[in-house]
Formats: sequence, structure tokens, C-alpha cells
Amino acid sequence: TSMGFTPLVGLPMGTRCGDLDNGVVQFLMNKYGYSIDEMLNILNKKSGVLGVSGVSSDFRDLDKAAAEGNDAFVKVFVDAIYEAIGGELNAETMPMLSADQVTLLAFDILHTEVMDGGFVQLIHNGYGAFIFKNPFGKAIRQWGIDELASVIKKVHRLYSKYHEEIERDCTDEEFMALFERMEEFDNFDDCFVENEEEWTARVAYYIDEHVDHFATIKE
Repeated sequence: TSMGFTPLVGLPMGTRCGDLDNGVVQFLMNKYGYSIDEMLNILNKKSGVLGVSGVSSDFRDLDKAAAEGNDAFVKVFVDAIYEAIGGELNAETMPMLSADQVTLLAFDILHTEVMDGGFVQLIHNGYGAFIFKNPFGKAIRQWGIDELASVIKKVHRLYSKYHEEIERDCTDEEFMALFERMEEFDNFDDCFVENEEEWTARVAYYIDEHVDHFATIKE
């Protein structure tokens, strides 16, 4: 064990940060408005292996997650929510869900569509308004996935610019031609694919830490 005045210094541990540039503390407190106690809680209990992995402070959990995949864990909750609301998310069933449950279904739709055909396909299939006109980006930032929230904010600008053209009915050939004309989406598609595993792991971690937010459906 390595430590100084407190156990925080030295090597990173399961949840403790280890040696850290003091300027990082000031930056985080200024950016997110953390109090001293909140900052100390993050440095002591949400950093280290847990902070880096976004999954767990226990390497056994990391090995298990790598073997089984976080996708399967997330899918259990997504499937359970859909089953509880009759299989469809709409204006009638949405009030039955908590904000976190709606955010999870939004992430699932985003993940499925973008991994299959990018943001152009997501918008063409009619999910653009659900993702970009609702506070999904803000919610996912509150889940600790700032990078994804930033992507959503940037793609929102492209959605506002192009959604009417992308949403029009078209033939398969015309749809494929959209991808050639909408090259501005390409970098964001690539970013999503490159970070998909990490972002899904963070979603799984958030569910695990707030499981009561996902396990109850209003009657």
C-alpha cells in the first residue's frame, strides 16, 4: 500500500484516484459545481479502477463483463421494460415509465440504429425527434457519459439542418444516395462505433448502481 496524509495519494486503487494533478480538482469543481465533500467522494469512491472502467472496482467483475458482454446485461432491462408496457413505447405508455427508463430505451434505439446504419438511418426511420427533441443528451450526461452527450449535441445541429430531407419517403436507391450526400454525419457514426463498447459499459454501470430506477413500472 502507498499513501501519504490520506490513502488518496500513491497508486490508483479500486475506487481511489491515486496521484493526481491538483488542477484537475479545481477544473471539475468549477465545471460541474461540485462541493468539497462531493469532490472527495468522487476521488475516494468513484475513481481508480472503477472510474477508468466505468464498470466496477473489482477486476473479477471486469473479466466477467468482458466475457459475457454488457450488451446482454442492458438487454435484460430493456426487454423487461418493453414487456411491462406491452411491447411499444408511445404517447400512452411513456407516462408509465421513469425518466431513467425512457433514457434507457432511447439509448437502445440509438445503439441499434446507429450501429446498423448510422445517424442517417436513425433519422430516416423516424427516431430523430425522440432522440434530439427530448432531453436525452442532458440525461445521458447525468449518467456520466459526457462524450456521448457531446456527440448528440453536435448531431442535433445536423438533424435540424437535414431532417426534412432525410425523413422523406424514398426508394432503396434514393436512401443509399443519402449516405453519399450526408457525409457530415460520417465522423459521428465512426465515433459512435469506436466508443460503443465503453458507452454501453457505462450504461450498464449506471443501471447496476440505480437498479431501483429501472425495475419498477407504474400501473
